Amino acid sequence: MKSGTTTLHELLATHPQISMSEPKEPCYFVEPDVLKSYWPEMWRQGIWKSEDAYLALFPEKPDARYVGESSTDYSKAPKLPGVVEKLAAFSPSARIVYIMRDPVERAISHYWHMAEHRGEVREPLDAIVQDPHYTDVSHYAFQLRPYIERFGRANVYALTFEALKCHPRETVQALYAWLGVDADFEPADLGGARNATPDAVRQKRSGWNWLDRLRHSLLWEKLGGYCPPALRRLGVAMVEKPVQPKTTDMSEVIAYLRQLQRPQIAELARLLNRDFPEWKTLYGE
Repeated sequence: MKSGTTTLHELLATHPQISMSEPKEPCYFVEPDVLKSYWPEMWRQGIWKSEDAYLALFPEKPDARYVGESSTDYSKAPKLPGVVEKLAAFSPSARIVYIMRDPVERAISHYWHMAEHRGEVREPLDAIVQDPHYTDVSHYAFQLRPYIERFGRANVYALTFEALKCHPRETVQALYAWLGVDADFEPADLGGARNATPDAVRQKRSGWNWLDRLRHSLLWEKLGGYCPPALRRLGVAMVEKPVQPKTTDMSEVIAYLRQLQRPQIAELARLLNRDFPEWKTLYGE
């Protein structure tokens, strides 16, 4: 999550031998009750109800060797448990691709995502200290080890967002080669990252959670279109406030995350037998 997954999904989808799902994150292997609580909009799509509904998400390609998807919720243990077991039962020979980003930057970007989309109203340091979910997702060795244990090290490919950003052609073609598809294929669009943290976000105001829940409810999906535009704008102003992430002082957050995550990345380096000098924020630049 927040590590270039959308960009990577699109680069894989352009390859004639790979069919990637639409939507990108169907969350089929997340327990339905957990998905209902964590991402109700995706739960309501009902993909989890049948294997046929899931398989219908993959475009037909005559030369496809793989079908794939990019549900970031598959690496959010322990908040979203049981994914590895369900995935292995469905496809025991699956190939797993795991993309990572400087864990300090990832956790901060995660916070802003939650502030804009999931009702996070706490200040950044309070939220990240109080809710281990923000840092659990950045504990890459913890998230990756169950996949290595279940599918084998040879079937798990780890790469970084920074490598994809700085050397997109070489990075994606190396992944193609690992998958055993045509590694000379070059995507037409090797541009910048998608879904980057915007210059401004609309953060929820505390005290209006009930109104925000209404805005994301099934009832609002059915009736919201009948609400006068002026009243909808008033409701948004009551629920949200504009915040600029790039001008918000995050120095205390960075210091906290560095202390926590440096030992975790040392663990990751031992697991993958490589270092991560590209993670500048983690190491103090």
